[in-house]
Amino acid sequence: MRGSEFAELKAFAAVVDRASFARAADHLGLSRSALSQIVRQLEARLGVRLLNRTTRSVSPTEPGRRLHERIAPMLREMDDAVAQAVGTTARTAGTLRINTLGMAARKLIAPRLGRFAQAHPDVVLDIVIDDGLRDIAGEGFDAGIRVGGRLQKDMIAVRLTPDVELLAVASPEYLARHGEPKVPADLQQHACIGWRFPGSGKIASWEFRRKGKSVEFVPEGKVLSNHQDIVVPAALQGLGILYAYNDDGIAEALQDGRLKRVLADWSPTVPGLFLYYSSRRYLLPALRAFIDCLLDRDLGQDWDIQKQGAGAGTKRAGTKR
Repeated sequence: MRGSEFAELKAFAAVVDRASFARAADHLGLSRSALSQIVRQLEARLGVRLLNRTTRSVSPTEPGRRLHERIAPMLREMDDAVAQAVGTTARTAGTLRINTLGMAARKLIAPRLGRFAQAHPDVVLDIVIDDGLRDIAGEGFDAGIRVGGRLQKDMIAVRLTPDVELLAVASPEYLARHGEPKVPADLQQHACIGWRFPGSGKIASWEFRRKGKSVEFVPEGKVLSNHQDIVVPAALQGLGILYAYNDDGIAEALQDGRLKRVLADWSPTVPGLFLYYSSRRYLLPALRAFIDCLLDRDLGQDWDIQKQGAGAGTKRAGTKR
């Protein structure tokens, strides 16, 4: 196979994997027009249309789907073989693309940026903050950070934090006007501040548990958003009850009395933050160094997952919900 033919196949696979010429072009370091021309050359050489193109989407035709199914595993194997060969001797360098929740970016990544940069000056960190669910492998990310219950299948997961508690909170002023709910069913009489998942647009349901009993509730109220910078201020300003992870903003507001907790005996503990990466890819030296930094192992600390709840133990991730 000539080099140009291999490049055409790799370009085609990148477009199918990312369902986008723009994202594939960014991943390959090409312009969108150049990538489109490469794919057209492949289609002309094979004498068959491989992609259906519209102004909003791109998807493989039936011949394109069959071709992608055959070549994608081989391309991944070749990439991994090269990465493994280089990784055994290479210094820690290159661009590391991480897709992360905003909560993880604030609590884990931001405080360690300087230390990581000083220790690994040849690594470029490309951090994308995204509270939705992305196909990290398909969109060219080396790793993602999510809560444990929302990981993609066929991933290697590394625990970063202990399990976290969900909290139902409201301002004292709101509770003085409307009373405190005693059981989840009482929420039907309250304004609730909802969370909409980015990407899917689905409104997150609230799950409460006590003594083996589980209750699910879909919030309704005057405020709905997909960002902490909206939902937390809404609760602070007395617009309703918020159900969220015990993040820094909520913990501080509880401590100084600006928020008050309700339904504490119904609020469950959920899996903490995990970094995850494809089980099909070799662990790059830069990613290994990044994990060590997030876990403070670069400071010589030996974290025990059983004792600290934030160790470096790995596991197979469950299916994304």
